[in-house]
Amino acid sequence: MTLKVTVGEQDGWSVLRVSGEMDLVTSPRVRQRVHDAVADGRRSLVLDLSEVLFCDSSGVGVLIATRRLIRSCRGRLRLILPAQGAVDGSHVNRVLAALGVRRLFEVYPDVAAALDESAAPLSA
Repeated sequence: MTLKVTVGEQDGWSVLRVSGEMDLVTSPRVRQRVHDAVADGRRSLVLDLSEVLFCDSSGVGVLIATRRLIRSCRGRLRLILPAQGAVDGSHVNRVLAALGVRRLFEVYPDVAAALDESAAPLSA
């Protein structure tokens, strides 16, 4: 399966929608899109990972590196990891939880919640 990353703007946030598989071959595309957004001056990013069907350690590495990059430029990062998805919930959510790094991220069930400043992130 391939990876697709689309970028949009919504309410002052850059929204990167990722679908497919994040693995050793494909995850550098996500990293590049994040770097492009930051280079363009974007400091508020939402990564919609609700349609990511598989994520290996290289994909997790990209997410952690993205967090580090956004924090270094005093930006904001929010992940979309729905509790229920195409196949029994978000694969990425389960992987992050299993690795013990889920708590590092602000996670929301959908883009609308992530963009709502009054909405609280999901608990880890």
